[in-house]
Amino acid sequence: MTRDARRVAFAIAAHPDDIEFMMAGTLILLKQAGFEIHYMNIANGSCGTATLSREEIIATRDGEARAAAELIGAVFHPSLCDDIEILYSTELLSQTGAIFREINPTIMLVPSLQDYMEDHMNAARLAITAAFCREMPNFPTTPPRSPIDSQVTLYHGLPYGLRDGMRRPIRPELYVDIESVFATKRDMLAMHRSQKEWLDESQGLDAYLKTMEEMGAEVGQMSGRFKYAEGWRRHSHLGFCEENDDPLTEALGGLVAVDREYRRQLQGGSLRSG
Repeated sequence: MTRDARRVAFAIAAHPDDIEFMMAGTLILLKQAGFEIHYMNIANGSCGTATLSREEIIATRDGEARAAAELIGAVFHPSLCDDIEILYSTELLSQTGAIFREINPTIMLVPSLQDYMEDHMNAARLAITAAFCREMPNFPTTPPRSPIDSQVTLYHGLPYGLRDGMRRPIRPELYVDIESVFATKRDMLAMHRSQKEWLDESQGLDAYLKTMEEMGAEVGQMSGRFKYAEGWRRHSHLGFCEENDDPLTEALGGLVAVDREYRRQLQGGSLRSG
């Protein structure tokens, strides 16, 4: 594997608005640090409505996601499948692998491997394998793309609700201070008007935006340093990069805080990165 001198970050998630909830602040900061940034939701949001037809909601949510990506200067990549159909399949792996090879990122922001729903966890698995197979000439992609010799560091965001599917809290290894870009992160989420309106009707005015703000504040409190934060855990380096590579911390410097207890337990073998 060779080290790529370019600075490219790729945020990939399950559904339109997932990036905004759990990743957008860090993605904006990487843009400010000089990174080329890419934005992709694997599913198209087809089930995110109680009133619109499948075709109507897909078109609506595609437009909302494109607007959010445009707001921060991210390259937008179209979705691949319907909601609840993010399966760890050869078809989706082949398509995701082609997109990875086109982008050739040095940093990849992906969902947590532990979450409350399968779409989120399978999106993480697809992203990991797409990155892992980047150098394999015998792994076919759709459309065909040549293998690439490069290094990439994967960072898992926190699960929605900050807990896994068994209700256990998930602590990050790294905290990113997003207070300076929090207003833009909120503006990105507000672009997803179809979801905001749907939840406003069922959960109360601005519940959608308040939930994101509350999670950001809770992660900030966990950090012991920041008002609003996003949390990240590094994936294993094996097959991806050098053992001590941490380009996110290198790029953002003082905006990143390390969870010392997480590191201590990780080194002691009582935690698994994922």
